[in-house]
Amino acid sequence: MQDLPQTIENVEQLEELLSRPTPQVIKALNQTRGDLILLGIAGKMGPTLARMIIRGDQEAGIQRRLIGVSRFSDESSRQPLEDLGIETLKGDLLDVDFINSLPDVPNVIYMAGMKFGATGNESLTWAMNTYLPALVCNKYQNSQITAFSTGNVYGLVDASGNGSVETDKPNPTGEYAMSCLGRERMFEHFSRTLKIPMTLIRLNYATECRYGVLVDIAQQVYQEKTIDISMGYVNVIWQGDANAMTLCSMPDDTSPPAFLNVAGPQILSVREISERFGSLFGKPPQFNGTESQDALLNNGQYGHQRYGAPLVEVDQIIAWIADWIQHERPLLGKPTHFESRSGKF
Repeated sequence: MQDLPQTIENVEQLEELLSRPTPQVIKALNQTRGDLILLGIAGKMGPTLARMIIRGDQEAGIQRRLIGVSRFSDESSRQPLEDLGIETLKGDLLDVDFINSLPDVPNVIYMAGMKFGATGNESLTWAMNTYLPALVCNKYQNSQITAFSTGNVYGLVDASGNGSVETDKPNPTGEYAMSCLGRERMFEHFSRTLKIPMTLIRLNYATECRYGVLVDIAQQVYQEKTIDISMGYVNVIWQGDANAMTLCSMPDDTSPPAFLNVAGPQILSVREISERFGSLFGKPPQFNGTESQDALLNNGQYGHQRYGAPLVEVDQIIAWIADWIQHERPLLGKPTHFESRSGKF
């Protein structure tokens, strides 16, 4: 990515960076004609992903209807989307009548799901993660669907290896990850039976300056909290790169579904990341526990080879986040709980 700033000064600059379309994105949008609906747009990635579509369409000279659907429990998240030219529809996606009232469009990006709060609310977790995909597939059986999943479906793998690849057999730990495998199985079933072209995005983990694994670690170092390193290794990818890879995959939707790991190029040590932040903050990190030899790790090489390697390197992300936190700029307050080895969220 050209013209990367040394620091990111405010939310407006951050969101501009996160939504810059690459040439590959513009090409993919040119190949993905017709209106597009984003289900679950108000989450952490939805707004910048939608903005990338708008900017890419503008550069490609494409005019399309872009619709964003969410409960919009935070009503303030709705107006900025409409200011961008996105039509917004408010409703409960588990309501069959609401689902059936949605506009018919040829392209669907599915971002709905439930993770945090899953423990103790297992029935809603399964409803959101496995029942809702069936409703969406019945509604959009004449469309193509790009659906977000998670690398958690693979389960823990040896940290000395290269991480899970798309052809590995899932081995989920905990009800959240099991429900996410259920989501994939529902999408796969309807893709096969109704011939719906799909790509299932196994994301692990997107990060930016306001949330993500690196933000969680940075905050603990900055606040001089003890860091649990039993989950000793992680993948991260700049959210702008994750947005771009997702959009690039749309022309490759197939029946049965394609699977795509969206992950950074390295396996990172939580201890080493903490020490890097400690150096930037002037605060040596404090650790608890020892690194387990397995972790939730995805291998994103297939996507990098097909759609282009991530443009923002991890050292740059760390520098941006450290500066962001030192200047007490806004955070989303949504910890990832990446350190959970039990699969409980």
